[in-house]
Amino acid sequence: MTTIVGLAAANPGQAADAQRSEAGELQDGTAVEAVTLSNAAGVSARVLTYGATLQSLTASDRDGRPADITLGYDETADYEAFPNYFGVTVGRYANRIAGGRFTLDGQTYQLSQNDSANSLHGGAQGFDKRNWRIVEVASGPVARVVMELESPDGDQGYPGNLTARVTYTLDDGGDLGILFEATSDAPTIVNMTNHALFNLAGVGAPQGAMDHWLMIPASTFTPVDETLIPTGELAPVAGSVFDFRHPRPVEDGLRNGSNPQIVIGRGYDHNWALDKGRTQEPGLAARLVHPASGRVLDVLTTEPGIQFYSGNFLDGTLVGKDNTVYRMGDGIALEPQTYPDAPNRPSFPTARIEPGTPYRHHMIYRVAVMPSDLEAEQAN
Repeated sequence: MTTIVGLAAANPGQAADAQRSEAGELQDGTAVEAVTLSNAAGVSARVLTYGATLQSLTASDRDGRPADITLGYDETADYEAFPNYFGVTVGRYANRIAGGRFTLDGQTYQLSQNDSANSLHGGAQGFDKRNWRIVEVASGPVARVVMELESPDGDQGYPGNLTARVTYTLDDGGDLGILFEATSDAPTIVNMTNHALFNLAGVGAPQGAMDHWLMIPASTFTPVDETLIPTGELAPVAGSVFDFRHPRPVEDGLRNGSNPQIVIGRGYDHNWALDKGRTQEPGLAARLVHPASGRVLDVLTTEPGIQFYSGNFLDGTLVGKDNTVYRMGDGIALEPQTYPDAPNRPSFPTARIEPGTPYRHHMIYRVAVMPSDLEAEQAN
């Protein structure tokens, strides 16, 4: 496995803190709350109840200078007014389902279609557009906030009364854990993840995230058709611009028009089939490195896939944090998941759950720094 030697983390034994606060209102007057998790190493995460959203993740560079490394909005109201999935919890089903339709036990279900004919990220009123309920906030060796949401039978077309829960945790070493859990009273499908877009250079960095280096430990990926639905094939990454088994710049291959998959996605917007598969404990799914600042982000997951999206549809129409106009490539998403359209692809890992077999996905955003200005090649 590819490793980076000498990563610096916090000293063990320090407590982490959780602080609850008001965070404005939605258009209908519903109050939104925020919980800020922080540790002694200067890592902090602010989570909104609206969309169970990771509004910010702050981490220091190699010189100790903190910066928010996620795209998003400064004001809660903007997440409702200008939705773009920044940092939100997506569900019931992250990514795309072809035609917004799937069959379960002989019955066909028609879902909300919000991506042309397809269903994307749970539909027009997915989990990202709900105000979650806080059920627990705690400080300690690991600070945490637990949020819950009830999704009734038929919600966006999905079967089963579903209770969804998201737990954010922060320890003193820089691990921001996100645990997704769900129970249903009938067979259904679930695929939840976080949709943070990262720029490790920090909010407003003019070069965006294209100078970052990325590693994904996956030998295959799932090619897509012109509507970004997987064809069902597991294609080898070897010899292609989709080979990130060794770290290389994000921008390398991003505009390679000789690859039809890059043309279809307007860049990278694909699922990688992780070599580790689905696991009981979170395993490494991606490593993102910003050599100039020394910031490193590891993404770990129990799920079998990860969607790498290079911010291709950011078109300058959204004004985000610190009055930054977001353009193509200003941030990238690394979304651990079950494969897109898995309910319609029996060969893909299943997204089905039963009343007696609840859904569980544990992912981690792990932040660290390289202690010196190493060349990205030294990340091998």
